Amino acid sequence: MNEISHRKNRRFVIGDVHGHYKGLMVLMEAIAPTSDDQVYFLGDLIDRGPNSAQVVEFVRRGKYDCLLGNHEQMFLNVLTNKGQSSSIMQSWLYSGGQATLASYQSAKIPSDDLEWLQNLPTYLDLGDVWLTHAGVDPNKSVAQQTTDELCWIREAFHSIEQPYFTDKMIIVGHTITFTMPDVAPGKLAQGRGWIDIDTGAYHPRSGWLTALDITNNLVYQANVFNYHVRTLPLEAATTMINPRDIRGSDHHKKRA
Repeated sequence: MNEISHRKNRRFVIGDVHGHYKGLMVLMEAIAPTSDDQVYFLGDLIDRGPNSAQVVEFVRRGKYDCLLGNHEQMFLNVLTNKGQSSSIMQSWLYSGGQATLASYQSAKIPSDDLEWLQNLPTYLDLGDVWLTHAGVDPNKSVAQQTTDELCWIREAFHSIEQPYFTDKMIIVGHTITFTMPDVAPGKLAQGRGWIDIDTGAYHPRSGWLTALDITNNLVYQANVFNYHVRTLPLEAATTMINPRDIRGSDHHKKRA
């Protein structure tokens, strides 16, 4: 009876999937969400991995809340600027877009997928936690944040000395955690008022796809290469970041 009550009304936040549908299915089986639970995706469902189309379809059909990531933004820029800028297309293809096109039959994007992607929000306020793909510009109010900042920011956000919010934690993806100082592959990174859960699912150094149970402070991870699964207490799975170590480091220059 106690176990059942412990599992009710959980809230899960899932990091950057990057087209790894099979790994996502292993992770979803591990967390086994019920109708009482909420599952949120931080964006970057697509690119790099082999099954972006399946990931988008799964999240869309499941009616899961999902944020706009920088890879969805690049994808939409390409689709809405066809023929206008070859540099936009080349930038996206270089960042893993070729794998996304290959995952769609005849490279044809269903209108349902496109409409869904175009309506993804850039942030979600859950009261005690605030979700966005990359982070926030610490010098601007929420209303002043741009889509580019919420989808792309790195160093200026990770190096903040004081939490952006006094009453809520910001949970982000976008920057692979092991690119930050002293963070091992698979570990989450925590700074002043933020937690990064992009553990580099697509990257050969990691392979870990992460779901954070913010209700019970548990971390569920599935490896997209060997399908190993592990569950860890949040504290044990997290490396604390000194903002001074971020400034001037090259973690923010890593690939999108």
